[in-house]
Amino acid sequence: MPARKPAYKRRSGCPLNASVEMLGDRWSLLIIRDMMLLGYRTFKEFLNSHERIASNILADRLLRLENYGIIASARDPSDGRKQIYSLTPKGLGLAPVLTEMVLWAAAYEDTGNQALVRLIHKDKDGFLAQVRKRFANRSSPGK
Repeated sequence: MPARKPAYKRRSGCPLNASVEMLGDRWSLLIIRDMMLLGYRTFKEFLNSHERIASNILADRLLRLENYGIIASARDPSDGRKQIYSLTPKGLGLAPVLTEMVLWAAAYEDTGNQALVRLIHKDKDGFLAQVRKRFANRSSPGK
């Protein structure tokens, strides 16, 4: 019998509230960023990310994102001890949202990665198409 996902009771029916409950911490957004932009797929890759997330928080956020259907996981076919994580279509649907967040922050704050900001400004639709294309070839986490 598959593991039962915990039922989450929302504080309200507001769509923004639902988004915040699913993604309302920086770690979840940074995990999704690393999957979309850097192609990270393993616990170790996320753990070694620039922001240095603690292993217990990483494990919690990966489980939470999986329970919300934003990411999926599967055993690594080459090493059954490892999990491989992948964005689901629901998770990939966040690409335009995160892209707008990048542009918003760059417009009002002194941020790094100006090359990314310029790339998005130059051709936002092309950028998003590339993100989607990268994941179209990964229909399952074990690929």
